[in-house]
Amino acid sequence: MAFDGIVTRSIAYELSDILCDGKIEKIYQPGRDELVFAVHTFSGGSFSDRIKIYASCNNDHPGIWITREEYDNPLSPPSFCMLLRKHIQGSRIVSVIQKGCERIIEITFETRDELGSLVTRRLMIEIMGRYSNIILVDDSDGKIMDSLKHVSADESRSRQVLPGRKYSYPPSQCKKPFDRITENDIAGMLDTAEETSDALLQGIQGVSPLLARALCRTSDEAAAIYEELLSVLSRVESRELSPVVYTDEKEQPADFYILPIEEYAGRYRHLSFDTVSETIEWYYLHRSASNRIRQKSSSLSRSVNSSLKKLRLKKQRLSEDLLDAQNSDKYRLYGELLTANLHKFRTGDKKVTLMNYYDQTEVTIPLDERYAPARNAQIYFKKYSKAKRAVSEKRIQLEETDADISYLESVSENIERAGSTDEIDAIREELASSGFVRLREKPGSRSKRSMPQPFSYETSDGMRILAGRNNRENDILTFKTAGRKDIWFHTKDIPGAHVILFTKGKTPSDAAVFEAASIAAFHSSGRTSENVPVDYTEVRHVKKPSGARPGMVIFTDNRTVFVTPRLP
Repeated sequence: MAFDGIVTRSIAYELSDILCDGKIEKIYQPGRDELVFAVHTFSGGSFSDRIKIYASCNNDHPGIWITREEYDNPLSPPSFCMLLRKHIQGSRIVSVIQKGCERIIEITFETRDELGSLVTRRLMIEIMGRYSNIILVDDSDGKIMDSLKHVSADESRSRQVLPGRKYSYPPSQCKKPFDRITENDIAGMLDTAEETSDALLQGIQGVSPLLARALCRTSDEAAAIYEELLSVLSRVESRELSPVVYTDEKEQPADFYILPIEEYAGRYRHLSFDTVSETIEWYYLHRSASNRIRQKSSSLSRSVNSSLKKLRLKKQRLSEDLLDAQNSDKYRLYGELLTANLHKFRTGDKKVTLMNYYDQTEVTIPLDERYAPARNAQIYFKKYSKAKRAVSEKRIQLEETDADISYLESVSENIERAGSTDEIDAIREELASSGFVRLREKPGSRSKRSMPQPFSYETSDGMRILAGRNNRENDILTFKTAGRKDIWFHTKDIPGAHVILFTKGKTPSDAAVFEAASIAAFHSSGRTSENVPVDYTEVRHVKKPSGARPGMVIFTDNRTVFVTPRLP
């Protein structure tokens, strides 16, 4: 990640050009270490646009930028948010500057205190990886009013960040600021180091490893490196930037910078943006989204896999019990033979050998020596009756267990395909309603039902196709959205999504059927295979059994096609 001193300066300039003289209208704290400011910007002698500023000291995505995203506003604001609302909400933004060449942005506010006197506050956004922080400082005495992260003496002997203490900047690293560097300075750095990029990284303040490698890519001569650095700084000062995000083959963000980086040419696909804020937001949102999806889905996957493991073990035991119950005819035979030969054994015998009058063979029957001959016969008849009852009960339990296994396998597939945290939340809600997990809502949180947002596609001849993201959406799609004459698709004996081809009363072409089937195969656990079987039938032939789990259906009058999974 290349949020170095030069990127910090670029975003400081961008914010300064837009925010100065603006008014802080609202302040939210959607997360533990993130803030959102709604600002009325000032231009042309009056307040005009309303924009939002996102600031974060999260270890994963520290920084500050203009955002277009919508963030939740908690019902109960955290204490730091309440402090900011008290002291800077309604204030005027005086300046937005970078501290030297550090990754620190200072926003100065003018407001009035309880007595109506004009006071100045400063919000310090320190963008330093896991040491990032957001600190409110009273400019009159330089003391910290509060911060998102408190740093005690136990955590840092050199610099404590606590309310009431004097604010001090992070310790200097004894590097030369990038805006005061000279050609001679660079030459001196190169003389004392073996690796050119390492020399720049260790000697110049505000330069990231990415920029250090870019500066010395064409030449390791001090003059050429100095000219290249001046060119970068000139573009920053004149706001002539070309910010880009680099993505890998899976469309995941790999890095970003305010200028194209030749090192990444050919290795990564690049996306260009108009502003630094748009660049940073796209990079962090897509990277954080992937991380959040993995974090949220991992715990849910563990719960589902644990339940599946228990159900499969239960199925194995039920199958064994059912097999034993089905082999219970011997108990009836033992009871009949004992009843017919009560005179041939007596109480205290451990076994008896009798002639089986059905096939004229000898049968040795174990006996309970504690009981009389008639009682032993009754015991075998009771075992036979119990086993016969168990057969029907075990079959019912086995069917229910098979249905639960099929359901959880489909849920596991939905988790694998989830592309957002909203989808994971919807799956968690579904599992909670089915009794497999418990939802733990925080006090004061809003419980909102996720709206169906199925995947939407179009065939080559213009027919609409929808595919459910989870089992609850599958039910809504099949039984509420689709018409009776629309075509329903699902992979044969493979967990996957319900896919609907909307026909509008027309007969779909073979091409449309195969395209819809390919989509159904893609949204299934068979997406990496070839010749995947897909069943399809009209929606009117799809039924939901009473009491069935979400997404579980039965269907008739179906046909099957074999397709290769792909999207239009």
